Amino acid sequence: MVSLLVCVIVAAIIFDYINGFHDAANAIATVVSTGVLPVRTAVMIAGILNFFGAITGTAVAKTIASGFADPLIVTQTVVLAALIGACIWNLITWWYGIPSSSSHALIGGLAGAVVGKAGVSAFKWNALYQKVLIPLVASPLIGFFVAFILMIALLWIVRRRTPKVVHNVSRRLQLVSACMMAFAHGSNDAQKSMGIITLALISFVSAGHSGALPHWMLPHGDKVPTWVIIACAGAIAAGTMGGGKRIIKTMGSKIIRITPIQGFAAETAGAITILGASQFGVPVSTTHVINASIMGVGASKRVSAVRWGVAGNILTAWVLTLPLSAGIAWVTMKTLALFIEG
Repeated sequence: MVSLLVCVIVAAIIFDYINGFHDAANAIATVVSTGVLPVRTAVMIAGILNFFGAITGTAVAKTIASGFADPLIVTQTVVLAALIGACIWNLITWWYGIPSSSSHALIGGLAGAVVGKAGVSAFKWNALYQKVLIPLVASPLIGFFVAFILMIALLWIVRRRTPKVVHNVSRRLQLVSACMMAFAHGSNDAQKSMGIITLALISFVSAGHSGALPHWMLPHGDKVPTWVIIACAGAIAAGTMGGGKRIIKTMGSKIIRITPIQGFAAETAGAITILGASQFGVPVSTTHVINASIMGVGASKRVSAVRWGVAGNILTAWVLTLPLSAGIAWVTMKTLALFIEG
């Protein structure tokens, strides 16, 4: 039983690492595409701030750990199947440079694995609707409109300034906004792996195996163990430092051609939206939010400035992430059950 738990924890750390390099572009695509920072420097800064953002709270982790399925139903095999499903979908979308949601891949994977284990009624579909589907629509819209309004306000503020002054000041401000975005990314995304490991630990304790682990490793009530927080924060930071150039190219230049002032507006709007969600324990997609924010600043100039064909392809990936990651996890669960639980 302990060996299976170790496999689950390792898989969660791997998912967190993949999440880091898959979503590195969320924080640094605009700052790289505008030439404010080279990729290597940007990913180092983003990784450090991911770490500090990740250790600021656990509200999202608690939602993942108990919000979508009864921990008594969720076995180690279920968690492992969910992680494998999410990792496979993340790697597919990363390979093709599609900025899909790691958050929704994980939740979709959990849904598919729970259904594969105990049937459709075992998953809390109402929680999926309230905590995932509504934010799936609302958070990008908030990011879009905040970015749109902020961009118009900034253009009004600098209307009497020379383009050179605006450009130079915007480059400095974009450093600040990129750091905010990296911090926000860590505050929401790293907590999802914290939640999934905590869920596995709760399942381990519920099965009567608590004596097999030291007291400090186990969750107490709904509190996420400190070692889980540090491990997940470190994993997402390391993953972010690993890069993500394929998706950086899509987000930084294919949606619109970003200028420093647009990058500042998009990152600021995205960071505000994500940090707000983290405070309320809502596992939003940082990918969706920053993409929508980039579209918002583009639309503030003119609607045709946004390459809506590329945006449509990204939207398709958003729609497909939940069901396809769930499908992969369902197949994985059935396969693992034959060898582990059967």
